[in-house]
Amino acid sequence: MLNAITIPPPPVNEPVRAYAPGSAERRSLRQRLAEMKAQDAITIPAVIGGQKIRTDKTVSVVCPHEHAHVLATGHLCGKAEVESAIEAALKAAPAWSRMSFDERAAIFLKAADLLAGPYRDTINAATMLGQSKNAYQAEIDSACEMIDFLRFNVAFARELYAQQPISSPGVWNRMEYRPLEGFVLAITPFNFTAISGNLPMSPALMGNVVLWKPATTQLYSAHYLMEVFELAGLPPGVINFVPGAGADVGDPCLASPHFAGLHFTGSTGTFNYLWEKIGKTLPTYRSYPRIVGETGGKDFIVVHPSANPAAVATAMVRGAFEYQGQKCSAASRVYLPTSQKEAVMALVGEQLSRVRMGSVEDFGNFVNAVIDRKSYDGLVRHIEAAKAAPNATVRFGGGHDDAVGYFIEPTVIETTDPTFVTMCEELFGPVLTVYAYDDSTATAWDDVLALVDQTGPYALTGAIFSDDRTALYHALDRLRDAAGNVYLNDKPTGAVVGQQPFGGARGSGTNDKAGSLWNLMRWVSPRAIKETFAPPTDFVYPFLAPDDEV
Repeated sequence: MLNAITIPPPPVNEPVRAYAPGSAERRSLRQRLAEMKAQDAITIPAVIGGQKIRTDKTVSVVCPHEHAHVLATGHLCGKAEVESAIEAALKAAPAWSRMSFDERAAIFLKAADLLAGPYRDTINAATMLGQSKNAYQAEIDSACEMIDFLRFNVAFARELYAQQPISSPGVWNRMEYRPLEGFVLAITPFNFTAISGNLPMSPALMGNVVLWKPATTQLYSAHYLMEVFELAGLPPGVINFVPGAGADVGDPCLASPHFAGLHFTGSTGTFNYLWEKIGKTLPTYRSYPRIVGETGGKDFIVVHPSANPAAVATAMVRGAFEYQGQKCSAASRVYLPTSQKEAVMALVGEQLSRVRMGSVEDFGNFVNAVIDRKSYDGLVRHIEAAKAAPNATVRFGGGHDDAVGYFIEPTVIETTDPTFVTMCEELFGPVLTVYAYDDSTATAWDDVLALVDQTGPYALTGAIFSDDRTALYHALDRLRDAAGNVYLNDKPTGAVVGQQPFGGARGSGTNDKAGSLWNLMRWVSPRAIKETFAPPTDFVYPFLAPDDEV
């Protein structure tokens, strides 16, 4: 055993590559993108106890922007495979939980360096092809954010382990941060490769064993992440890769007495269902499971009359339409003062006139395809309903075409009803709804802030635009509970690990802040240890002596 109190390499945010024309990184990524697009469809097996498992139930993984092109065949798990994965995880748990933190940390730091170096183009290209992200959106997600999660979590874990109690004379008090007793189920979404990797990784870093169920629409990049974890030296059974339908994987996991925790990102409805199912199964568990979830959002931009119209317009276009609005933090409702509405909308229209939409292989495309048929059909229904509604107008966009890929134009709806359906419901696509409030009254700012706070069940992200400092901080106070991440004079997306810990409350989740010390706390079960060096040998305390002996 190494006798040293070690200090992991201090984390810094991974620099984001620009992929500018003529750059070496642009050429390299394009080459890898072409190679992966041209290769025959790969096989994506489950990984259970280190073994590659092929099943009799499969799914085709396609490019959303070219849905006739099959990237891979994914093998899906059912009850038998999940029970085998639970067994493999529990078998791996004793050795993994007792491995020194330095050794566990080294595995994930190596994974970070693999992603920063030889695997960077692969993970970015996989995200571009499988999730229809442009080069820049893939870079900030699957490369930089995932690398940041790996490196910063190691530093946060060391900081947590260093949190120790004080000791009195003759006593040494210590705190041991044990992993949970059992396994953690990580259920991950399609939209961020980094979230998909972080949800199983962060409990594993703290000594837990994990079953990882990625979204079937994100299998392509998830497969390569699992490959990176294995290349970095992750022991078999620590993270078990179990793709499958929600109930096929979730039900046997939640039925196991060894279920110890849920790390989830997805819809509010699914999270509510899982929480309810866990509650009903409580008597069978060995311990109360930890439940950590980041769910839906209906993220706002609220604009004071003093705001800069160009800054607001840019935040609307970037905040709503980067990655086709398929971010839980994406701007989807905007409150504009009537005195500024037309100026801002003209700028939005001018910017959208320069936005190109199409395949990720053309680096000039700002917008690509939405993830799948189900998403496309739902978004089209909302857009067509808005076109027909008497209290709404489609100001920009509204077009859609699924002949080659699931393409929906960036769409801006204006409504006279602040409770219009697209102002309230999470759509998860390139649809932004604008409501203009009358800013001519003395109470206008207060009134619109109350409206923002009371609309919908969510509280994930929001942006406040104002050049009036008093109005800005009044809004920040008034909207204290309306968002877990608030942006002042900036779009409500783009949280960076180590800079803006991410998560929301209300219907948006448990606000445990992914990529932070607060999240890692949820994956340990502390044990307080008191050691007395010279223990007493008789029960008598001084206060028991009679008064005449004082």
